Amino acid sequence: MYDGIINVYKEKGFTSHDVVAKMRGILGQRKIGHTGTLDPAAEGVLPVCAGKGTKLCDMLTDHDKTYRAVLLLGTETDTEDTTGTVLETKETSGLTENEVQDAVLSFIGDYAQVPPMYSALKVDGKKLYELAREGKTVERKARPVKIFDIQIEKMELPEVTMTVSCSKGTYIRTLCHDIGAKLSVGGCMKELLRTKVGQFELSESLTLDELQKLKEEDRLAEAVLPVEEVFKELPEIRSDTEELDKLLKNGNPFRSRAVKDVKGGDMFRVYHSDGTFIGVFKYDEEKHMYYPEKIFLGGN
Repeated sequence: MYDGIINVYKEKGFTSHDVVAKMRGILGQRKIGHTGTLDPAAEGVLPVCAGKGTKLCDMLTDHDKTYRAVLLLGTETDTEDTTGTVLETKETSGLTENEVQDAVLSFIGDYAQVPPMYSALKVDGKKLYELAREGKTVERKARPVKIFDIQIEKMELPEVTMTVSCSKGTYIRTLCHDIGAKLSVGGCMKELLRTKVGQFELSESLTLDELQKLKEEDRLAEAVLPVEEVFKELPEIRSDTEELDKLLKNGNPFRSRAVKDVKGGDMFRVYHSDGTFIGVFKYDEEKHMYYPEKIFLGGN
């Protein structure tokens, strides 16, 4: 059984669930999860967790992300991208590159974003896209997101190609729609490529066909990043006593003098004395104890 994360390149036409189903066949195991939905028309980085790595799904979903998107101005659709029904078109010939640039860059920073109706968010137990397909529109609360940076790569109006770095929960479709609204011409997303999720980069991602080929060559393990690698930037604590080994194997909190100048909230990779990775622990300054955040030893 494989335990870890695979950097999958999701191709157009596949849902994130399709990728998980295919990865179950490639890896030959059931316990697999993805780390955040990509629309079928979108492509790019989709980290897939396997075995004990599935405990990472929520942590990776929380990571910042980077996208390359093509914004189409002058067209508004019900899905906020070009796969939807066109609701309105407006003339864009009066727009200047400077005013478009100003509008795009004005979204850098904190941003209250209203999620699109065509999304997997739930209202009263029902997914928004299910309600949308029934022709219903419900009120959605704006959610705080953050746009860390936008780089305009190319401007051939009415299209703008841009790279967006953002917090979790940001809908690039909605960003395109909102930029169009700010310019009073409407807008939607024409293309979307996710280039980064946390430490997972586009250049290192593998398509399902490439992963299948690795399986046939008996080299699939090369594509599985060990769980502890996700936390490689955290300092480590290694047990040096039998007593601590016993505490760690049961996932218990512990005291240690191994780290100097530790502050409350600091996170650490923690290892058994034999080198086995136990999990991630957080330091509680008040109690002078390290408490488990995620335990990866034991279980499936």
